[in-house]
Amino acid sequence: MTHFRIAEAARLLGVSDDTVRRWTDSGSLPVSTDASGRKVIAGADLASFARASAHATPDPSGVGRSARNRFVGLVTEIVSDKVMSQVEMQCGPHRVVSLMSTEAVEELGLEVGSLAVSVVKASHIIVETPGGMA
Repeated sequence: MTHFRIAEAARLLGVSDDTVRRWTDSGSLPVSTDASGRKVIAGADLASFARASAHATPDPSGVGRSARNRFVGLVTEIVSDKVMSQVEMQCGPHRVVSLMSTEAVEELGLEVGSLAVSVVKASHIIVETPGGMA
């Protein structure tokens, strides 16, 4: 089973090492020790904790849809020509880039600083692992 040291877990969760230590000290996040006596967190426990503690930004659109991958964020950059536009959003720690018609950008009233929801519905998702297997 995969185990993560405190600093690794903190990077994955986007918090400080001290925050992870507080969670382990309070019993919110299970911790054990490895063969070297260092505190480690089982990957399955970390995944469960990450899922349980994730809080998505509420979707302000009020629209029901089948896509589950919705990212609420702010438009940070728009590059447009006569026909197409590239719209970049910052959705929490995630950068989302969308290509759409310039007409759509205008109709949606998108500008830098606009609140928007990025909806991702992909038929192909690629999963990679560190040090990949050949």
